[in-house]
Amino acid sequence: MGIKSFLAPKRKQKSNSDSLPLKVSDYMTKKLITFKTDQKIESVIDTLIKYRISGAPVVNDKNELIGIISEGDCIKHISDSRYYNMPMENTLVEKHMVKNVDTIDGDMNIFDAANKFIESKHRRFPIVENGKLVGQISQKDILKAALALKGDSWK
Repeated sequence: MGIKSFLAPKRKQKSNSDSLPLKVSDYMTKKLITFKTDQKIESVIDTLIKYRISGAPVVNDKNELIGIISEGDCIKHISDSRYYNMPMENTLVEKHMVKNVDTIDGDMNIFDAANKFIESKHRRFPIVENGKLVGQISQKDILKAALALKGDSWK
């Protein structure tokens, strides 16, 4: 006796979505605002507000990813400095950035990337190739990709 499948064979449907890009690299932001470890936190806060972003990668002079700093990191610094009555000025990014950064592959399917966002609760993932920062994908980029695909593949 063999195993019987109760699933009907799938019919291959021809769809325009077969030719649509589905990779992270097709939707990632390539022109990034980045920070250096020796920048002051006040400068980071000004940049986050000015460009309406919630965080950005921290890179070295070779454009290698070494961390990420977010609004939350800056808020924690503000809170700590007030709580411990310490001056806020002259505090550098390197003391407040997250150093262990999760990245994803630019060749990853955007739907797999969406699952990574759900599982990790991250707001952004940097994309690194050959040790260099090449882009970043955010939750908003995933939403844009989904809307772009909607017209061709969703009923």
